[in-house]
Amino acid sequence: MEQAGAPADPGRPAASGGPAVTPADAADAARLVSFGLQPKLLPARDAEYADLLRRYREDPAFARLADAVATGLGLVVLEVSPRAGMAVTAGEDSVFAVRMGDYARRASTDSADRFLHGLAHLAVAAMAFPRPEDLADDAYIGRFTVNGVDAFVRQACLRLEQRAEEEGENTDPASGAPGLEAAWRTYARRSATGATKDARRLAGSTTGIVGKAAAFLTDSGFLQRTGDEGGGSYRTTARYQLQVRDMAGSAAMAELLDLGVVPVSDGSATLLPPPEGDDLELAADAGLPFHS
Repeated sequence: MEQAGAPADPGRPAASGGPAVTPADAADAARLVSFGLQPKLLPARDAEYADLLRRYREDPAFARLADAVATGLGLVVLEVSPRAGMAVTAGEDSVFAVRMGDYARRASTDSADRFLHGLAHLAVAAMAFPRPEDLADDAYIGRFTVNGVDAFVRQACLRLEQRAEEEGENTDPASGAPGLEAAWRTYARRSATGATKDARRLAGSTTGIVGKAAAFLTDSGFLQRTGDEGGGSYRTTARYQLQVRDMAGSAAMAELLDLGVVPVSDGSATLLPPPEGDDLELAADAGLPFHS
């Protein structure tokens, strides 16, 4: 049986001696991909989805057909399993790709907030899965709070500022510069909650930005909200784990984790002191976890 998520070969013929692919087969394959594009839908709650999922796992020819449909839509199949369903992510050229600029424009009218929204998503992923073994363990469930993520980023900002001052570098980079170096000072300057007469956090505050990121991921089926403590508490889903695995090799993700300011915790972001002799160098042109 072909492994779930293997690269599709749309031109590959059906197995020798096997039945020809019918329009009904193609419709079923497309239907399965459409289920995969509904991340909140679980196979356990939809009999048709579960049946198509079983067919994918038991019928290699059907699996190749579904993979080809996904490939044609610019999607990458991350995993096909009962726990995650047909988990797909959009390639950079896919019509389904979420671009950071588009997300930031929906979240805020201030174009300068683009880095902050990207950093919030990056920090959520780092808080949810702070160790490589967490990403590798299918049973692991990450937990975090909005205030915990904000505290994590602010501590990271402090570490970056201290390092820049020690090295005598310019700590106020141009607004168009990529990577964490360009984002930390803007984040540190921004109010954590803002100020309103009824004590609500402002959308443009850092906790407001983190909350917006968490709400977006929840609406997309990647997180589940578990309570209101800490500005909002969340747990991860299998789909989010797969998405973070897909982006775990990004330079920005590695930079943020390597700063060493967050241990595995209950989501409250207990902060760690910098390790002795830490000589981390930030990677140039570190990307954020969205297509630019």
